[in-house]
Amino acid sequence: MPGYKAHLTGGAVLGGSAIAAAVYFSYLPQDIWLLASLFAIAVMASLFPDTDTESKGQNFFYSLMAITDVLLIVNHYYQWAAILGLFAMLPALGKHRGWTHTWWAMLLVPAPLIALPWIFFRETWIVTLPFYLAAVVGYFSHLLLDREF
Repeated sequence: MPGYKAHLTGGAVLGGSAIAAAVYFSYLPQDIWLLASLFAIAVMASLFPDTDTESKGQNFFYSLMAITDVLLIVNHYYQWAAILGLFAMLPALGKHRGWTHTWWAMLLVPAPLIALPWIFFRETWIVTLPFYLAAVVGYFSHLLLDREF
């Protein structure tokens, strides 16, 4: 089984390639903050399936989630901090290589990236679709490296 470094690399390579292709074909603007955000989401999603077990990947993932949560709280985004905290706990509800290593989780876990901006801000799915797809690509890279596909 690949370790967290391999999953980080896989998420970076596959996510970065998908983002580069989207920019090349003019599906995404050349906005550095947008592209960096999409890249970070892809890389973080590549670690998510292993957050259900004690590992370096889990520690790295939750360290970044804790930092993000603190930044959300400091900037008064309490709803987003609560949502992030809730979703970060979900892997604890299953066994290792259980539901987090399924194709349907790859599609379902990132769904809040589309749903929540619509619920809270009435943002259209066209705006949030790149964030969802970045998470799916990162998640897919993990499952691919674990030979789930």
